[in-house]
Amino acid sequence: MKKGIVKKIACAAMAAMMLFAVGCGSSSSSSDSKSGTSSSTGGDDNSLKKVQDAGKLVLGLDATFKPMGYTDENDKIVGFDIDLAEEVCKRMGVKLETYNVNWDTKEQDLNAGTIDCIWNGLSVSDERKKQMLMSEPYMNNSMVFMVNKDSGVKSKDDLKGKKIAVQNGSTAQEILKDSDIGKESTMTELATNAEGMQQLDLKMVDAVFLDSVVANYEITSTGKDYEVLADGLSEEQYAVGFKLGANELCKKVEDTLKEMKKDGKIEEISKKWFGSDVTTIK
Repeated sequence: MKKGIVKKIACAAMAAMMLFAVGCGSSSSSSDSKSGTSSSTGGDDNSLKKVQDAGKLVLGLDATFKPMGYTDENDKIVGFDIDLAEEVCKRMGVKLETYNVNWDTKEQDLNAGTIDCIWNGLSVSDERKKQMLMSEPYMNNSMVFMVNKDSGVKSKDDLKGKKIAVQNGSTAQEILKDSDIGKESTMTELATNAEGMQQLDLKMVDAVFLDSVVANYEITSTGKDYEVLADGLSEEQYAVGFKLGANELCKKVEDTLKEMKKDGKIEEISKKWFGSDVTTIK
């Protein structure tokens, strides 16, 4: 009887120790309620060493996500996040390698070690914090409805009973599902935002619910007759996602981004893509 009790106590203690989920980190333990990161080091965290030994950082992305990371007309992966990551890798002394993931199952690639991070307009959410370690946010974003100018849709209330395209595996999908307008409309769930915009062009859907960063870039870069409705649904932040426990790699990337902010490189890259420094890095 006593042996059974002792065994249960030991198991409970081990379980409690495993609950100390670590974030980007130093030796002290602290949490940031805004970003969801905490700092603490694990004894067997070899995430940074793995990248250094391999001589490369493998970045997972949806290669249609303009302007954060996408395939251009020369079949090259480019974008704001790509430029940031390339500079981070340069300063870390490693090469950047990109890997196209299915956004709906990106966490599987991260957990399997196929990729070292997800860096592609990745929105912070409570659900994602359970599945991956998220860096300090580096950019603000909002979720909006994009429609054709001639659609007659002027507010989200006009979308009741209509078809709205949204990307599978995105926070946009989660937000729309939980919203009143999502419950009163038909959701068309697609693999990419690009497919949603194609269906909007063909009038197969009445709107696309997506990141304002993507919507505004599409409007300014293509000149198409889209417009963003004034009333969206949610404000968000972008962060870099790592495998749970990859504290050393996350911390290194964060520190390098802060260094880039101080010496002006972040501003240079941001101006290239957005015309001004839109980042929130301190």
